[in-house]
Amino acid sequence: MASVNVENLSALSAKHPKPANTFTYGTAGFRMKADLLDSVIFRTGILAALRSKKLDGKVIGCMITASHNPAADNGVKLVDPMGEMLEGSWEAHATALSNAQSDEQLVDYIHSMVSSLKIDLTKPANVIIGRDTRPSGVALVNAFVDGLKVLDAKSTDYGILTTPQLHYITRCLNTVGTPEAYGEPSAEGYYKKLAAAFKTLVDGKTKLSPLILDCANGVGAPKFQEFLPYLGDSLSVKIVNDDTDNASKLNLNSGADYVKTGQRAPVGHKMTSQDRCASFDGDADRIVYYYQDEDGTFKLLDGDKIAGLAAMFIIDLVKAAGIDSIKVGVVQTAYANGASTQYLRNTLNVPVSCVPTGVKHLHHEALKYDVGVYFEANGHGTVVFSPSALKTIYSAEGSSPAQAVAIRSLRALSEVINQTVGDAFSDLLLVETILTQRQWNPKVWDQAYTDLPNRLVKVVVQDRSIFKTVDAERKLVEPAGLQDAIDAIVLKFRDGRSFVRPSGTEDVVRVYAEAATRSETDELAHRIGGLVFDFNSQGSGPRPREFI
Repeated sequence: MASVNVENLSALSAKHPKPANTFTYGTAGFRMKADLLDSVIFRTGILAALRSKKLDGKVIGCMITASHNPAADNGVKLVDPMGEMLEGSWEAHATALSNAQSDEQLVDYIHSMVSSLKIDLTKPANVIIGRDTRPSGVALVNAFVDGLKVLDAKSTDYGILTTPQLHYITRCLNTVGTPEAYGEPSAEGYYKKLAAAFKTLVDGKTKLSPLILDCANGVGAPKFQEFLPYLGDSLSVKIVNDDTDNASKLNLNSGADYVKTGQRAPVGHKMTSQDRCASFDGDADRIVYYYQDEDGTFKLLDGDKIAGLAAMFIIDLVKAAGIDSIKVGVVQTAYANGASTQYLRNTLNVPVSCVPTGVKHLHHEALKYDVGVYFEANGHGTVVFSPSALKTIYSAEGSSPAQAVAIRSLRALSEVINQTVGDAFSDLLLVETILTQRQWNPKVWDQAYTDLPNRLVKVVVQDRSIFKTVDAERKLVEPAGLQDAIDAIVLKFRDGRSFVRPSGTEDVVRVYAEAATRSETDELAHRIGGLVFDFNSQGSGPRPREFI
C-alpha cells in the first residue's frame, strides 16, 4: 500500500506551524480570525486530496470565505462532488487533522484514514478553489495548495467567486458528459444558464421598478456586476454597498445578517415607500428582501417569507401544468416564524418538516420531497427537484396553451434555481420571477401572512456543552429541569413560543422567542435569557440588566 512521503510532508508542514489553539470543523467549516488559519487550511488541503482519492478522483471544491463575518475573519469549507456540503462523517477527520500536535501525529492520522477508509493513495486527486474578496484569501489559498502538494493533488484556482458559484462549478465538473450534466463549468456558464432561464420566465411580462441591491461590500458586488450584462434589460438593478477596495467595510452595517438581525435597512441607503430592496451576505449565499411601509415602518421579507412565496408559486404551477403527481414540501428550522409554519400548513396545505439548524440538515430533508423548498429564516436556502420530478416535468405535454406555458415555466424554474446550495443570485431571480409574473410589489407579497414578533437573544455561558437538545433543537433535555422552567414561563404569554440551543461556534446559548406583541416578545426573550444565565450558575460575567 502506498504511503505518505514523510520528508515532503515535513518540509511543507514547516511552512505552516500549528498554533496552540484547538479547532473544530462545523456546519460552516472552519471559521475564525484569519491569522489563526494558516495551519488549519494547509491540513484541510490534505483532507481535500484524501477525499478526492477516496472518490476515485472526483473533483472536490474548496471555498475560502467567512461569509457574513467581519473582514478580519476568514474560513474554509469543502464541497463534495455534487455541489453538496462535505459528508458529515468527514467533519471529524477535518477536526482531527487540524489538531494533530506534530508531523508524526499528522502522518499517523493520515495513514489511519487510508487504512480504515480504504483510500488508494495512487489514485488521482482533483480539487478546485475559490475565495471571496478578503485580503487574507490569497495567502490562505497558498497554504491550501501546499496541503494538496502533500498528496500530489491537482488543483485549479478559480480566483474570486461567490460561494454558490464554487458549488455550481464543482457539480458541473463532476457531471460533464453525463445525462446529469449540470452546465458549463465556469462563472460564465453559470451566468448564461441562470440568465437564459430567467428571461424565459419573465418574457412578455411588464418589468418591475428597479431593485435596490445591497451587496454588503462583498464578493456579490463585482460578481453581480459581471452578471448584469447577461440579464440585459430583463431586470433593472441598482447596486449599493459595493466597495470591495476598502476591506474594513465588508459586512459592516450592511448585508443580509445585519438587516435580519437588526430589523433595519443597511447604512448608506435611505429607503422610500416605493423601493423594493434586497441584501446579500458577504459571500452571496444568503438573501433577504425588505421595504418601507407608507408610515415609514421597516418591513422584513426573510427566508420564511421567501419559502412561502416559492412554495405558493410552485404549487400553482404544478396544478396549472396538470401534473398533480408532483408533491411539494417545505423544510424549516426551529427559527422559522410560527406564523409562516401555520400559513404553509393551513393555507397552502403543504407538508412542513422541521430539522436542526444548518443547511446540510435542510438539504438532506428536502431531498425526500418531489420538490423540496428549504430556507433558513436568515435567507439561506434553495429549491431541489428530485430526478423523478424533473423527468415528469420534461416529459409532460400540455393539452392546452395554459398547460404548455406552466410546463415551460417549471422547466425554466428548475434551471434558474441553483439546486446545489443556497444562492443569493439564484434566489433573487426566483423572487423576481414570481413578483414579475404576479405583478406584485413587496407589500402585496408581505400580506400572505403576518409574522409574529420575534426576538433572538445571546446568553454568554461558561460551558455551552452542558446544554443538550432534541426535537430539531426545540427542546432541552439537559440541564435537567430547565425545559420545564422555560415551558412555565412561555405559558404566561399569548402565542408564546421559545427555545434555547447552544451555539455551534462560541460559548453562548441562543434564545429565540415569539409572542403576540413586540413588548411581550421582548419580555419573554429576556426572561428566558435570565433563566438560562442563572441556571446552575452557568452565566458568565455580570447578569445583563435586561434579563428581568
